[in-house]
Amino acid sequence: MTALETGVLARLPASLAVPSYDRSTLTAGIVHFGVGGFHRAHQAMYLDRLMNAGEARDWAICGVGVLPGDARMKQVMDSQDCLYTLVVKNPDGTREGRVIGSIIEYLFAPDNPEAVIEKMASDAVRIVSLTVTEGGYNFHHVSGEFDAGNPDVLHDLQPGAAPRTTFGLITEALARRRAQGLAPFTVMSCDNIQGNGGVARRMFTAFATLKDPDLGSWVTANVPFPNSMVDRITPVTTDADRATVSEEFGVEDAWPGVCEPFEQWVLEDRFSLGRPPFEDAGVQLVADVEPYELMKLRLLNASHQGMCYFGYLAGYRYAHEVAQDPLFAQFLLGFMDREATPTLEPVPGIDLNTYKHTLIERFSNEYVRDTLARLCAESSDRIPKWLLPVIRINLERGGEIARSAAIVASWARYAEGTDEQGNPIDVVDRLKDKLMTAASRQRQEPLAFISDREVFGDLIDNQQFVTAYSHAMENLRTRGARATLEALASL
Repeated sequence: MTALETGVLARLPASLAVPSYDRSTLTAGIVHFGVGGFHRAHQAMYLDRLMNAGEARDWAICGVGVLPGDARMKQVMDSQDCLYTLVVKNPDGTREGRVIGSIIEYLFAPDNPEAVIEKMASDAVRIVSLTVTEGGYNFHHVSGEFDAGNPDVLHDLQPGAAPRTTFGLITEALARRRAQGLAPFTVMSCDNIQGNGGVARRMFTAFATLKDPDLGSWVTANVPFPNSMVDRITPVTTDADRATVSEEFGVEDAWPGVCEPFEQWVLEDRFSLGRPPFEDAGVQLVADVEPYELMKLRLLNASHQGMCYFGYLAGYRYAHEVAQDPLFAQFLLGFMDREATPTLEPVPGIDLNTYKHTLIERFSNEYVRDTLARLCAESSDRIPKWLLPVIRINLERGGEIARSAAIVASWARYAEGTDEQGNPIDVVDRLKDKLMTAASRQRQEPLAFISDREVFGDLIDNQQFVTAYSHAMENLRTRGARATLEALASL
């Protein structure tokens, strides 16, 4: 079997598209933190598309890993000349494969933080982008303030410390550019956070100010942090995916990417040193991203939470199994139509009714095989940003909250650690111990789970929410997930 690397591209079968451009002529204009499945199926894919069209040759990507787990990606990228296969899984079962060549270098920061800093400090780099997940922004989930007490942040604030965090690395690179008289690069967040650019700006300027107040003022005045909305379902790569690439496309890829055919990127057009011609690759450049991001966060992302806990409790393990069940699809559409959509403003160019039904179709794609375990992970980062705003707005406006409150109850029941068949649940969350401890008490203390003000704020004080939550939890406890959804369907 042929191992993927530059020398074999010309010998790969015609069924696998390969870069039409000479990668040796590319230069890195972007440094990206967090080279995971989403980045490789999204931003890197868009750039590869531009390069195949003869554009953006000076906007290649240098990937950076910061976490210990990123060492594996470093090994794979080094062994494969930073090439990887992206497989699009269509709803009819067909697959489209393409080798992506837009990443040309990968640095592992724990091994050599200085190399990462110097890369960003060079004048060739004009954008530093991020897909570091919600937890990577180091903000308090109720106050929204930067967590200055984080041990790694405290380390990075010490004079002369070799940075461990994204904040420390990027801020030091900005400081060096300032000292050299170079204009700052743009910091471009591509994470699923409402106002992701604004959040990045607050967190990075907070760190920079703690490090050096003058530097903090300079970052505030000079560094652009554009907002963006990104969308593509990218399940975790499995051994079956690796085998498929080997059998169907005749190449051995240690870490291919897999995704659905749908793709969307809405980006605020605000950059300090230029940008690739993203619009030529299908990116929507706009002045205001907020309507699009709220649409995605409250319809797609919140619906993922609406399906994952109920589905897992009922015995399903994949998103398509849930979405293909008419009861679950009815529940999701009811949530989107009656609770999420009323919190949205008009979205230019988007028919929301069509968008919502498209979501059910996307969730139903059995070939993507998106796991409920993935959707259930890190809920304490996701629920406060995606679902709780829907509840709060509807409480303020006198809107419906029964389905939203039931989703919270399904999370609380899931956090008990067993499904309705008694099978153990592996809860994955940064607050796992605290959440599971609270969930274990809720038979004796029915409101134990939602009493955590760091996660739920003051919702425990709202009787309308407490009543709706308690009713759903009682149904889950006594009748199960399906019966709970059947009761909600009758509302």
